[in-house]
Amino acid sequence: QVQLVESGGGLVQTGGPLRLSCAASGRTFSNYAMGWFRQASGKEREFVAAIDLSGGRTYVDSVKGRFTISRDNVKNMGYLQMNSLIPEDTAVYYCAARWTISGSVYREAYEYPYWGQGTQVTVSS
Repeated sequence: QVQLVESGGGLVQTGGPLRLSCAASGRTFSNYAMGWFRQASGKEREFVAAIDLSGGRTYVDSVKGRFTISRDNVKNMGYLQMNSLIPEDTAVYYCAARWTISGSVYREAYEYPYWGQGTQVTVSS
């Protein structure tokens, strides 16, 4: 089992950057695919980005070109660099992980058994 803790959320103005971090502990992080999801108030949780074991990435269309997902297997960390933020990005952001031996990226929340507690991101207009 792996434990995940997000950090880096906060209040930022439209157009500004923010970097979220996800600290993993308990197992070898290099064996886990990772994803970022978000949930805005009153809305369902949605996929944001995912990264596979070798660094392959996928994004939801609304963040392509603005967000970058990455990982550091030595430090057991995952990251979500968010640039050009807009008010519609306001949400609680969650990192998620699943053990895998495949090269797949996973876009569905049900595919991830391990979740962090979330970190709030608020973008002011």
